[in-house]
Amino acid sequence: MKIDLTGKVALVTASTGGIGFAIARGLAESGAEVIVNGRSTESVNKGIQQLQQVVPGVQVRAAVADLSAPDGVDAVLRAASRVDILVNNAGIYGQKDFYSTDDETWETYWQTNVMSGVRLSRALLPGMVQKGWGRVVFISSESACNIPADMIHYGVTKTAQLALARGLAKFVAGSGVTVNSVLPGPTMSDGFASMMKDEMEKTGKSLEQLAKEFVMANRPSSVIQRAATVEEVANMVVYVCSTQASATSGAALRVDGGVVDDII
Repeated sequence: MKIDLTGKVALVTASTGGIGFAIARGLAESGAEVIVNGRSTESVNKGIQQLQQVVPGVQVRAAVADLSAPDGVDAVLRAASRVDILVNNAGIYGQKDFYSTDDETWETYWQTNVMSGVRLSRALLPGMVQKGWGRVVFISSESACNIPADMIHYGVTKTAQLALARGLAKFVAGSGVTVNSVLPGPTMSDGFASMMKDEMEKTGKSLEQLAKEFVMANRPSSVIQRAATVEEVANMVVYVCSTQASATSGAALRVDGGVVDDII
């Protein structure tokens, strides 16, 4: 199977590192023009430079904005007026006791993880429908199905993304536009690497070994019994964005290594 996205324009939110960057790279390697988004000019420029190094000749644009507020989304839309592929990857996470999670925290998570995707989809879907082709992907999480007790506020927003994607898929039914969710599980992202930095120095263990130990201690239902790489997550996203995935819409596709103990 050869995925060819030549002539397509892809906006990947929060794409300066981690899973977002891996998705941007995968789409660029498939021929798409990529719009890199991040919250600072420095991070976006760095992300673009890295993308240009690993994908020579890539067509790439910058969209500097914090998507947790409407004006940030408006800023992105000024740089991305025509988009064929929208990957809603922007999101925040963090452990917090439910009793200590105040309204402000809930609102921050809701605006960043859910409303950023709502606003971008509302603005960009009409153009896709008019052209008769488009792809919208929400990067959710296995936490959407397996709500973590120490991150209830996060899990709720991830579940909301599944509902939003399914509803939008039905809303644009028959248009040639597909809307799906991808649910990563434990992944060796930049954030995980930063979290494990001190432990790596203290124990001398590799990131892969520490990630495996984390999975076995905290997600023992994992079938692959290790963490995924960001590239493995990106591979699923790139496929869902391809022309070959035209019969997949309204789906929640897990790249969780089998953590969620469900056959459906």
